[in-house]
Amino acid sequence: MNVQAEVSLYPLRTVAVGPAVEEFVARLRRVGLEVEVGTMSTRIGGECTKLFAALAESFAAVAGDCQAVLIAKVSNACPVRAQQDKEENDAKST
Repeated sequence: MNVQAEVSLYPLRTVAVGPAVEEFVARLRRVGLEVEVGTMSTRIGGECTKLFAALAESFAAVAGDCQAVLIAKVSNACPVRAQQDKEENDAKST
């Protein structure tokens, strides 16, 4: 089953939050998930088991270097971006 998640990672007790967030996102991308970085959150999509495993592994890696909070909303009802793009392209061509 494909799912989509909106996640926000908040490194705590550090001035430079960028490196932790960049490492977290890089790890998500390495496993082949669809990743769209926004200003306040990151949207990821992919197969459910793969997505949850990647979230766990990515959070554990970052949390090993700093304290952090991860907020995630996951849905199987929201379209994955690739499917949404396909539907938009199909609608334009008709």
